[in-house]
Amino acid sequence: MVLKAVLFDFNGVIINDEPLHEKLIEQILVEENLRPRSGEFREICLGRSDRACLTDLLASRGRVVTDEYLNQLIARKAKAYLQQIEALEKLPTYPGLEDLIFSLKATPCKLAIVSGAIRSEIESVLTRLQLSQTFSLIISGDDLTASKPEPDSYQLAVDRLNQQFPDLSLRPCECLAIEDTFAGIAAAKRAGVSVVGVANSYPFHMLQRCANWTVDYLSDLELDRIEQVFSREDQDSRAS
Repeated sequence: MVLKAVLFDFNGVIINDEPLHEKLIEQILVEENLRPRSGEFREICLGRSDRACLTDLLASRGRVVTDEYLNQLIARKAKAYLQQIEALEKLPTYPGLEDLIFSLKATPCKLAIVSGAIRSEIESVLTRLQLSQTFSLIISGDDLTASKPEPDSYQLAVDRLNQQFPDLSLRPCECLAIEDTFAGIAAAKRAGVSVVGVANSYPFHMLQRCANWTVDYLSDLELDRIEQVFSREDQDSRAS
Protein backbone atom coordinates (compact mmCIF):
# COMPACT_ATOMS: atom_id res chain seq x y z
CA MET A 1 0.00 0.00 0.00
CA VAL A 2 1.32 3.40 -0.97
CA LEU A 3 -0.01 6.85 -0.25
CA LYS A 4 -1.82 7.95 -3.41
CA ALA A 5 -4.05 10.84 -2.30
CA VAL A 6 -4.15 13.50 0.41
CA LEU A 7 -7.62 14.81 1.19
CA PHE A 8 -7.80 18.20 2.90
CA ASP A 9 -10.64 19.48 4.97
CA PHE A 10 -11.20 23.18 4.24
CA ASN A 11 -12.47 25.27 7.17
CA GLY A 12 -9.99 24.98 10.01
CA VAL A 13 -7.29 23.40 7.82
CA ILE A 14 -6.88 25.57 4.70
CA ILE A 15 -8.39 28.76 6.10
CA ASN A 16 -8.86 29.99 9.64
CA ASP A 17 -12.42 31.19 9.14
CA GLU A 18 -14.41 29.35 11.79
CA PRO A 19 -14.85 32.52 13.92
CA LEU A 20 -16.40 34.15 10.85
CA HIS A 21 -18.75 31.21 10.34
CA GLU A 22 -19.81 31.40 13.99
CA LYS A 23 -20.58 35.10 13.63
CA LEU A 24 -22.60 34.55 10.46
CA ILE A 25 -24.56 31.65 11.96
CA GLU A 26 -25.42 33.81 14.97
CA GLN A 27 -26.45 36.58 12.58
CA ILE A 28 -28.84 34.20 10.79
CA LEU A 29 -30.39 33.18 14.12
CA VAL A 30 -30.90 36.80 15.16
CA GLU A 31 -32.49 37.61 11.80
CA GLU A 32 -34.83 34.68 12.43
CA ASN A 33 -35.74 36.20 15.83
CA LEU A 34 -33.87 33.44 17.66
CA ARG A 35 -31.30 33.90 20.39
CA PRO A 36 -27.80 32.44 19.92
CA ARG A 37 -26.54 30.31 22.82
CA SER A 38 -23.02 30.32 24.16
CA GLY A 39 -20.93 27.34 23.03
CA GLU A 40 -23.49 25.84 20.68
CA PHE A 41 -21.51 26.59 17.52
CA ARG A 42 -18.59 24.45 18.72
CA GLU A 43 -20.92 21.76 19.97
CA ILE A 44 -23.24 21.52 16.96
CA CYS A 45 -21.56 23.10 13.95
CA LEU A 46 -17.78 22.57 13.95
CA GLY A 47 -16.81 20.20 11.16
CA ARG A 48 -20.36 19.94 9.81
CA SER A 49 -22.09 21.50 6.82
CA ASP A 50 -24.22 24.65 7.03
CA ARG A 51 -27.24 22.53 6.16
CA ALA A 52 -26.72 20.14 9.06
CA CYS A 53 -25.75 22.95 11.43
CA LEU A 54 -28.75 25.20 10.69
CA THR A 55 -31.17 22.27 10.64
CA ASP A 56 -30.12 21.22 14.15
CA LEU A 57 -29.96 24.78 15.52
CA LEU A 58 -33.46 25.54 14.27
CA ALA A 59 -34.83 22.18 15.44
CA SER A 60 -33.44 22.76 18.94
CA ARG A 61 -35.63 25.86 19.06
CA GLY A 62 -38.72 24.08 17.78
CA ARG A 63 -38.37 25.43 14.23
CA VAL A 64 -38.82 23.04 11.31
CA VAL A 65 -38.34 24.66 7.91
CA THR A 66 -38.78 23.49 4.34
CA ASP A 67 -35.80 22.59 2.18
CA GLU A 68 -36.51 25.67 0.07
CA TYR A 69 -36.39 27.97 3.09
CA LEU A 70 -33.25 26.27 4.38
CA ASN A 71 -31.62 26.79 0.98
CA GLN A 72 -32.44 30.50 1.25
CA LEU A 73 -30.78 30.71 4.67
CA ILE A 74 -27.68 28.91 3.38
CA ALA A 75 -27.48 31.17 0.33
CA ARG A 76 -27.86 34.26 2.52
CA LYS A 77 -25.01 33.14 4.76
CA ALA A 78 -22.82 32.24 1.77
CA LYS A 79 -23.34 35.70 0.26
CA ALA A 80 -22.35 37.36 3.54
CA TYR A 81 -19.32 35.07 3.84
CA LEU A 82 -18.05 35.95 0.36
CA GLN A 83 -18.54 39.66 1.00
CA GLN A 84 -16.53 39.54 4.21
CA ILE A 85 -13.79 37.33 2.78
CA GLU A 86 -13.42 39.60 -0.25
CA ALA A 87 -13.04 42.60 2.05
CA LEU A 88 -10.01 41.07 3.77
CA GLU A 89 -6.66 42.28 2.48
CA LYS A 90 -5.00 39.00 3.50
CA LEU A 91 -6.77 35.69 4.10
CA PRO A 92 -6.14 34.01 7.48
CA THR A 93 -4.39 30.74 6.65
CA TYR A 94 -2.44 28.43 8.94
CA PRO A 95 1.34 28.26 9.41
CA GLY A 96 2.91 25.50 7.38
CA LEU A 97 0.15 25.21 4.78
CA GLU A 98 2.23 26.59 1.94
CA ASP A 99 5.24 24.39 2.75
CA LEU A 100 3.10 21.26 3.11
CA ILE A 101 1.42 21.79 -0.24
CA PHE A 102 4.81 22.49 -1.84
CA SER A 103 6.12 19.18 -0.47
CA LEU A 104 3.05 17.27 -1.63
CA LYS A 105 3.26 18.70 -5.14
CA ALA A 106 6.69 17.09 -5.42
CA THR A 107 5.06 13.65 -4.92
CA PRO A 108 2.75 11.65 -7.20
CA CYS A 109 -0.12 12.11 -4.68
CA LYS A 110 -3.40 13.53 -5.87
CA LEU A 111 -4.69 16.39 -3.74
CA ALA A 112 -8.37 17.04 -3.07
CA ILE A 113 -10.62 19.14 -0.86
CA VAL A 114 -13.26 17.21 1.09
CA SER A 115 -15.47 19.67 2.93
CA GLY A 116 -19.02 20.48 3.93
CA ALA A 117 -18.45 24.10 2.92
CA ILE A 118 -20.29 25.70 0.01
CA ARG A 119 -18.42 25.29 -3.29
CA SER A 120 -18.47 29.02 -4.06
CA GLU A 121 -16.75 29.70 -0.74
CA ILE A 122 -14.06 27.09 -1.36
CA GLU A 123 -13.38 28.25 -4.92
CA SER A 124 -13.21 31.90 -3.89
CA VAL A 125 -10.63 31.20 -1.19
CA LEU A 126 -8.53 28.87 -3.35
CA THR A 127 -8.47 31.50 -6.10
CA ARG A 128 -7.30 34.17 -3.65
CA LEU A 129 -4.60 31.82 -2.36
CA GLN A 130 -3.57 30.83 -5.90
CA LEU A 131 -4.31 27.19 -5.11
CA SER A 132 -7.06 26.54 -7.64
CA GLN A 133 -4.82 24.38 -9.82
CA THR A 134 -3.33 22.52 -6.85
CA PHE A 135 -6.36 20.39 -6.07
CA SER A 136 -7.59 17.83 -8.60
CA LEU A 137 -11.01 17.62 -6.99
CA ILE A 138 -13.34 19.51 -4.68
CA ILE A 139 -16.06 17.70 -2.75
CA SER A 140 -18.27 20.37 -1.18
CA GLY A 141 -21.49 20.67 0.75
CA ASP A 142 -23.26 21.16 -2.59
CA ASP A 143 -22.45 17.58 -3.57
CA LEU A 144 -24.09 15.79 -0.66
CA THR A 145 -26.95 15.98 1.80
CA ALA A 146 -25.18 13.85 4.42
CA SER A 147 -22.72 15.87 6.51
CA LYS A 148 -19.64 14.76 8.36
CA PRO A 149 -19.36 12.67 10.61
CA GLU A 150 -21.09 10.52 7.96
CA PRO A 151 -18.48 9.02 5.60
CA ASP A 152 -20.25 10.00 2.37
CA SER A 153 -17.97 12.90 1.42
CA TYR A 154 -14.82 10.79 1.66
CA GLN A 155 -16.40 7.88 -0.16
CA LEU A 156 -17.46 10.24 -2.95
CA ALA A 157 -13.95 11.71 -3.13
CA VAL A 158 -12.42 8.27 -3.70
CA ASP A 159 -15.05 7.43 -6.33
CA ARG A 160 -14.56 10.68 -8.22
CA LEU A 161 -10.77 10.52 -8.14
CA ASN A 162 -11.03 7.05 -9.68
CA GLN A 163 -13.36 8.41 -12.36
CA GLN A 164 -10.99 11.29 -13.05
CA PHE A 165 -7.87 9.11 -13.02
CA PRO A 166 -8.89 5.59 -14.13
CA ASP A 167 -5.35 4.23 -13.79
CA LEU A 168 -5.13 5.35 -10.15
CA SER A 169 -7.16 2.38 -8.80
CA LEU A 170 -7.50 4.32 -5.56
CA ARG A 171 -8.67 2.65 -2.37
CA PRO A 172 -9.63 4.47 0.85
CA CYS A 173 -6.69 2.84 2.66
CA GLU A 174 -4.35 4.59 0.20
CA CYS A 175 -5.61 8.04 1.20
CA LEU A 176 -4.67 10.39 4.02
CA ALA A 177 -7.15 12.94 5.38
CA ILE A 178 -6.16 16.14 7.17
CA GLU A 179 -8.87 17.22 9.62
CA ASP A 180 -9.28 19.54 12.59
CA THR A 181 -12.58 18.37 14.13
CA PHE A 182 -14.03 15.23 15.66
CA ALA A 183 -16.77 15.11 13.02
CA GLY A 184 -14.22 15.24 10.21
CA ILE A 185 -11.96 12.62 11.77
CA ALA A 186 -14.92 10.30 12.31
CA ALA A 187 -16.09 10.77 8.69
CA ALA A 188 -12.68 9.86 7.27
CA LYS A 189 -12.16 6.85 9.52
CA ARG A 190 -15.66 5.52 8.79
CA ALA A 191 -14.72 5.67 5.11
CA GLY A 192 -11.53 3.69 5.77
CA VAL A 193 -9.21 6.70 5.42
CA SER A 194 -6.34 7.34 7.85
CA VAL A 195 -6.34 10.79 9.43
CA VAL A 196 -3.94 13.45 10.60
CA GLY A 197 -5.63 15.59 13.22
CA VAL A 198 -4.26 19.14 13.33
CA ALA A 199 -4.90 21.02 16.56
CA ASN A 200 -6.31 24.18 15.02
CA SER A 201 -9.77 23.90 16.59
CA TYR A 202 -9.32 21.46 19.48
CA PRO A 203 -6.37 20.71 21.79
CA PHE A 204 -3.75 18.19 20.70
CA HIS A 205 -4.57 15.71 23.47
CA MET A 206 -8.25 15.56 22.47
CA LEU A 207 -7.54 14.88 18.80
CA GLN A 208 -4.83 12.39 19.69
CA ARG A 209 -7.50 10.06 21.10
CA CYS A 210 -9.20 9.61 17.73
CA ALA A 211 -6.78 10.49 14.88
CA ASN A 212 -4.09 8.18 13.50
CA TRP A 213 -1.54 10.97 13.80
CA THR A 214 -1.83 14.33 15.53
CA VAL A 215 0.15 17.54 15.08
CA ASP A 216 -0.03 20.96 16.69
CA TYR A 217 0.63 22.68 13.38
CA LEU A 218 0.67 21.70 9.72
CA SER A 219 4.37 22.51 9.76
CA ASP A 220 4.85 19.61 12.21
CA LEU A 221 3.48 17.04 9.77
CA GLU A 222 6.35 14.73 8.78
CA LEU A 223 5.23 13.47 5.40
CA ASP A 224 8.21 11.12 5.02
CA ARG A 225 7.33 9.26 8.23
CA ILE A 226 3.69 8.86 7.21
CA GLU A 227 4.69 7.55 3.79
CA GLN A 228 6.98 5.05 5.52
CA VAL A 229 4.04 3.78 7.57
CA PHE A 230 1.98 3.29 4.42
CA SER A 231 4.87 1.43 2.75
CA ARG A 232 5.49 -0.74 5.82
CA GLU A 233 1.82 -1.71 6.01
CA ASP A 234 1.98 -2.66 2.34
CA GLN A 235 5.00 -4.88 2.99
CA ASP A 236 3.29 -6.46 6.00
CA SER A 237 0.15 -7.23 3.99
CA ARG A 238 2.22 -8.81 1.22
CA ALA A 239 4.13 -10.93 3.72
CA SER A 240 0.93 -12.25 5.29
